[in-house]
Amino acid sequence: MTVTATEFKNNMGKYLELVKQEDITITKNGKRVGVLVDPGVRTIENLCGILKGVVPDDIDTKEIKRMRLREKYEVNV
Repeated sequence: MTVTATEFKNNMGKYLELVKQEDITITKNGKRVGVLVDPGVRTIENLCGILKGVVPDDIDTKEIKRMRLREKYEVNV
């Protein structure tokens, strides 16, 4: 579901309940600025099954995050 930032701000309680059913994408001036996801869903663990064979088994989720940060910001984390 996609909502504007103003709509989200004005009806936050409604969207906090709806996030249990689906992710909420928040836009501002037509651009995506955030995604609200259910904290009970462990997204990285769900993706690890999809990435099996692409990412070596000996790399944990924290190492994947560090690698992405190094790549994006060109810094050592």
